[in-house]
Order: sequence, then C-alpha cells, then structure tokens
Amino acid sequence: MQIIPVASGKGGVGKSLLSANLAIALGQSGKKVVLADLDLGASNLHLVLGQQAPKQGLGTWLTGHGEFNDIIIKSDYENVYFIAGDSEIPGLSTLKAPQKNKLIKAFKNIDADYLIIDLGAGTHQIILDLFLLSPQGIVVTAPTVTATLNGYLFLKNSVFRLMHSSFKSSSPAAKMLTKLRQDPTALQRLYIPRLVDTIRMADPESADKFERHLKIFTPRLIMNMIEDPKDAERAQRIRTSCNQYLGLNIEHLGIMYRDSLEDKALASRLPIVVYKPNCILSQAIYRIAEKILASETLNFGDDFTPTLDTSSYSFEQANEEAEEDFELKMAGLQDLLGSGALTTGELIETVKTMQYELNQVRKENTLLKSKLVKAASQGFKI
Repeated sequence: MQIIPVASGKGGVGKSLLSANLAIALGQSGKKVVLADLDLGASNLHLVLGQQAPKQGLGTWLTGHGEFNDIIIKSDYENVYFIAGDSEIPGLSTLKAPQKNKLIKAFKNIDADYLIIDLGAGTHQIILDLFLLSPQGIVVTAPTVTATLNGYLFLKNSVFRLMHSSFKSSSPAAKMLTKLRQDPTALQRLYIPRLVDTIRMADPESADKFERHLKIFTPRLIMNMIEDPKDAERAQRIRTSCNQYLGLNIEHLGIMYRDSLEDKALASRLPIVVYKPNCILSQAIYRIAEKILASETLNFGDDFTPTLDTSSYSFEQANEEAEEDFELKMAGLQDLLGSGALTTGELIETVKTMQYELNQVRKENTLLKSKLVKAASQGFKI
C-alpha cells in the first residue's frame, strides 16, 4: 500500500479538493483507495466528496467507541472508501502519543492500494509526524507569496522533524539538536548540509542514518490555483531553495489552474472530476493520478519511527511561540529571497502581513488570559 499524506503550509490552497478528486481518479483506474480526513477539528472533506457526514469518524474511534473497520465506509464512487474526521476531539493537535500510535498502527493495517490522508493545515509536530508516514507525501501550495512561503516552511520543518526522528534520544546528535533548539532562530538559519557536517564530527552514525532517510525522502509538490504559466515558476524556485538550504530533492507532481467550475461542482455536491471530467482542472488531476500510478512505493525502513514530544504549552507561552514562529518565517524568507523566489517588493508586503498577524495573535492571547483570570477568580478550575 502506498500512503499519500496531503499537506499544506496554510489553508485555502485546495488540499481537500486534491485529496478527494485524486482518490476518485485512482479508484476509476481500478485501485482500491481509502481516503481519510485528518483535519479532526474542522473536518469537511465529506462536503468535497458530496457525501453526508457519517455518524462515526476518527474522533469517535479515538475516544474508544467502536472498531476501526466500522468507520471505513464505502463512498458513492468506484473503489473509494472514506474515513471521516469529526468533532469528538477539538483538533489534531490534541492527540496524545498513545492515540497517535494507535492511529498509525491502524493506518498501516488498512487493506488498500492507496491511503490518502488529508492532513490539517500548518506545521504542528503531529501533522509533520503523520506526513512522515511516507517519503512521498504531497505538499499543495499556490503562487501567492504567503502560500509559497508557507509551502517552503512546511518542507523545512519536515526536514527538521525527520532529523529529530532519525536520532536516538540518548545519542550525541540528539543532544546537539536539543541544544540548538534552545535558539530556534539560529537553528532555522543553519543550512541543513552544514548542520549535518557539524553533527557528523560528534556522531557519524547518526549523521549517516539521517542522510539515508533524507535521500529517500522525496516530497511531491503541486502548484494549485495558477492563472498564468509564469505562476508555475514558483515551484522551480521552491525546489531551488529546498536543494540549496535543505539538501532536499522534491518532485514536481503537477500544476492545477484556478477554475470557477470548482465552485459550481461544490454547490452541486459533486467532485470536479465527476461534475466536469473534461475540464482543465479535472484533466490536471488525472495527470497527477497517472504519475502516482506510475511511481514506485518508497519506505523509510524499519529503523525509522516518528517520535512525539508530548509536552504542552500554556497560554503564557503563546506570545513566545508567536515570536518564534515569526523568526522562523523570517528565516524562511531569507532562504527564498536568496534563491530569487521573492522580489524585494514582495518581501516588504509579506513582512507587513506577518507583523499584522503577529499583532492579532497577541491581542487574542491577551483576551484569552483575561478570560482565564476571570474564570479563576470565580472559582472555576482551569
């Protein structure tokens, strides 16, 4: 079985559109496909499929209700089965280590040719761990500056997560990485090849293991919502940055033009490849499916297991996280600017947008803190 996690650095770039329609295209080719909605806190993949929301999904199963096979339901489309997410748990980030391990074990035991996992947007470490279930995950992005930046940052964080998972916790390499993580800005600005050289001097075995995993790790990029052929050039620029700064080779799986027919298909409760199979967008999805059918299935090997840091963060630390995320984005901007993916004007506009988003996060954190203080003063448990 080939596992295909589908991710994006930010929402609104067509990740669920691709996941649902790709599953149908692969099913039409005679392959058994299971499509899983892993955006547990905001699951809506059933709407893209045109299905009614199932009564049970991953949330109910993860909270101890029913068997896993009970939530794998036959869809209305040939050879396609569906696992819904639901609101039984508030979001993917709330998964504990036992739940994550239980989920991964169940996924690996699914009887199918392809398992497509529609992940939540963002770079939470659980999303990264699920993305690393396969070396062949798909990252969906768009030609806008913010989407391009977030797509690159997702890949960058995936490489660091791969590195973290490649090292044994007691190894000299893991200790070096832990020390470096105390200064996220410095860590993110390091070139991966240069960092590996530094680690190799202290722990050559761990460095070799990571390089083996990195060589197998070949994420596949899809540039969606393009409106002009020049928009497709963004993908090449992301590839250049990944190769230069991360030592990572990525595959360009294809482009998808923005198509107003998608809105009509969604309103008709039909996937676009069913609503209008001959339109440009549907044909792009079929091309992507053909490339996947022609590709071999890769695995990291038995010596790789995604690890999970179960530590939680308090509201008091949220501002600090926002500052760190801002620094990480700035580091990513430097990489993209150096490779020519961004112009100076685009850089200025993106920084303005980031500063606005950071201020909004600070305001939200202040409001949450005031609510917590008020609740505590009234005798409620926090």
